[in-house]
Amino acid sequence: MVLVGTDVQKAKEFLEQGEVIGLPTETVYGLAGNALNPDAVLKIFKVKNRPSFDPLIVHTDSLDKAETFVTAIPEKARRVAERFWPGPVTILLPKKAVIPDLVSSGLDTVAIRIPNHPLALKLLSVLDFPLAAPSANPFGYISPTTARHVVQQLGDQIPYVLDGGSAQVGIESTIIGFSDDGPIVYRLGGMTLEKLEAVLGKVAVRSHSTSNPKAPGMLSSHYAPRKPLLLKTPQEILKTHKPERIGVLAFDELTRLIPLENQQILSVTGDLNEAAKNLFAAMRALDALDVDVIVADLLPEMGLGRAVNDRLRRAAFK
Repeated sequence: MVLVGTDVQKAKEFLEQGEVIGLPTETVYGLAGNALNPDAVLKIFKVKNRPSFDPLIVHTDSLDKAETFVTAIPEKARRVAERFWPGPVTILLPKKAVIPDLVSSGLDTVAIRIPNHPLALKLLSVLDFPLAAPSANPFGYISPTTARHVVQQLGDQIPYVLDGGSAQVGIESTIIGFSDDGPIVYRLGGMTLEKLEAVLGKVAVRSHSTSNPKAPGMLSSHYAPRKPLLLKTPQEILKTHKPERIGVLAFDELTRLIPLENQQILSVTGDLNEAAKNLFAAMRALDALDVDVIVADLLPEMGLGRAVNDRLRRAAFK
């Protein structure tokens, strides 16, 4: 039976024993293990049923520690780290040999971030190693935003979940790398393009890959409920399904065409940040209903709306 609590010392002991645990962050809950221990990293892949060609994010609690895992931090990357860490942005950097190839899926770069969550930072500060921590869910399924979600999905496979409450951002970190041509966002996420471009100037976006991704979270099909999710209007889907067999994921307005109990609204005020925070919990609630299909609205393509739309498009990808 999995234990759930706020005991950082207990979490530390499990991690030092090579176990993996549920880790709260401001984005989503992670499935965390010692990033320098290949056996612990392998356990992460096994628990998630995650393909080993999909790299992991390494979490630490200071820029000084991050520098010990990489060969260099380019000037623009350092600018992002100093401005936005701790926070929901992950930086791809050239790795040292101390980072196992299993973590980086054989790539010569490693994805690193400092999470902005007090319990995660407290735990990281007392560990002698960084944590590899993808989202704490079966591979490809909806990411968890509460400790309860982690227990529901992985509870019999891990010994402990550190409970840090509901994730405040609600979607994964933005991943950014740097090439000779400039900064590239490989995954849209909790740090908006607008904020990054205010620091860096123009940023390119290359966020999808069908195989052998260059960064975590790039696979085209991801974050998906078990029920089919379609980016259509209720009117369109009513041509083939009865109203009571349809679930609706709405941005800011419900529809009269579908039973109210079959609808989830992300933000009644149209707040993109609130919508991002509520996305995965709403998808999870709809997936639990006795419906045949879920239809979803896309959000405005600005701010965190871009990242929410990215998750919805991948959830709908077939």
